[in-house]
Amino acid sequence: MVFIGGAGNMAGAVIEGLLASGYPAERIIATGVNERKLADFSARTGVRVTTDNSAAVAEADVLVLSVKPQVMKDVCLSVAEAVSARAPLVITLAAGIPLAAYRRWLGTGVPLVRAMPNTPALVGTGVTGLYAAEDVSAEQRRIAEQLAEAVGIAHWVDDESGIDQVIAVSGSGPAYYFQFMESMIDAAEKAGMRREDAERLTLQTALGAAKLAVASDVDVAQLKRNVMSPKGTTERAIQRFLNGGLPDLVERAMGDCAARAAEMAKELDN
Repeated sequence: MVFIGGAGNMAGAVIEGLLASGYPAERIIATGVNERKLADFSARTGVRVTTDNSAAVAEADVLVLSVKPQVMKDVCLSVAEAVSARAPLVITLAAGIPLAAYRRWLGTGVPLVRAMPNTPALVGTGVTGLYAAEDVSAEQRRIAEQLAEAVGIAHWVDDESGIDQVIAVSGSGPAYYFQFMESMIDAAEKAGMRREDAERLTLQTALGAAKLAVASDVDVAQLKRNVMSPKGTTERAIQRFLNGGLPDLVERAMGDCAARAAEMAKELDN
């Protein structure tokens, strides 16, 4: 398995997740441009490293592309000949680039999977949206799913536009929660709490709420009601959110996010 850009944060997290699940280090090659960073990554993980993308691809049954969208075209074109000769499963971790672009850059006979991980993958609690081209086999889908599950959970979508919805929910979703946490911290500080205390309580509360929701057999609406007493403190706070239009605001923000994802796909495809 070859990771182009493998010493970067996201690819590095996936590699370390694979190693933790028992995948052999000697079967992984990570490429990059910074020799010192590659050497440090190899020393920490035991995987092979190189700055020669084409040489690495020549050994690949699975090729994971983890470079910035802005340089993806150049990277793909530089390894297209090696990819054509080897025909590996290609999994891209880059946001916004449609499979049609990869077919132009790499050739039409390459099985392709788009993977959209989110930043909690860096701590093993990620969500990765997956979309496979029609020529991807069941075994290759399993490999892509194994990759995603090394850093969290996998979610397949039936058509490529579904990736935009995954971005709106989980790809960009962490930032929504960070915004809400920031607002809670700011409000608590304004009310007189020390900021470090407000941050500690807010983050632990967010963690506890998420863990409770994951572990519970009831939906989040019921969990919310479980905290609310009639005419109590929580009910008054929730009513303020509702009166302020929070549900509608969330819906519109997520719609904007998905729309921008679709726009970016067109821009990057051109």
